[in-house]
Amino acid sequence: MDRLIETINAYTPLTQDEVRLLSNAAHKRVCKKREVFFTEGKISNEIYFVEKGCVRLFYPVDGQEKTAFFYTPGQFICAGESYTYHIPAVENYQAVDDTEIWVFTRSKTEELLRTVPKMEIIGRIATENELITCQKVIASFVPQQYIASFLGVSAETLSRIKRRVHKKRVFLDDRQEKTSG
Repeated sequence: MDRLIETINAYTPLTQDEVRLLSNAAHKRVCKKREVFFTEGKISNEIYFVEKGCVRLFYPVDGQEKTAFFYTPGQFICAGESYTYHIPAVENYQAVDDTEIWVFTRSKTEELLRTVPKMEIIGRIATENELITCQKVIASFVPQQYIASFLGVSAETLSRIKRRVHKKRVFLDDRQEKTSG
């Protein structure tokens, strides 16, 4: 639970009592490699936090699985629309490798919010995560020419910009590894 506590502490410091209550509100689930732990059609009553491993978000598109996002340690996962509106989900979550997640049920989350109001931070962080994920999912489904058109550039220019950004990221990642290693 250390990563979860670190994540929340980055937003607001937790007392020992609050850490204890948080620990009691969640249970750890270990998912085996390739295990699908949430499927479309279900109504979501849980929020997840990735402690270790990687989770794939995918949708069925024309009979195929369309991977839309990967969640890594330190990220919350929530089938937001399903969780909020109590409607069947359209997404699936699968452990890419052996993965450990913390599970917050709706009832435990509501109890935690009643006893420790500042735990609303969990909801806010999860909501922010979901918004960022949705934006990335939308971008993955939208053809590049529409994104380019929206930005007012040609598809070729957008492609060059994306290539430059990717090269810069690789360069910065390499540089960071050298300075931290």
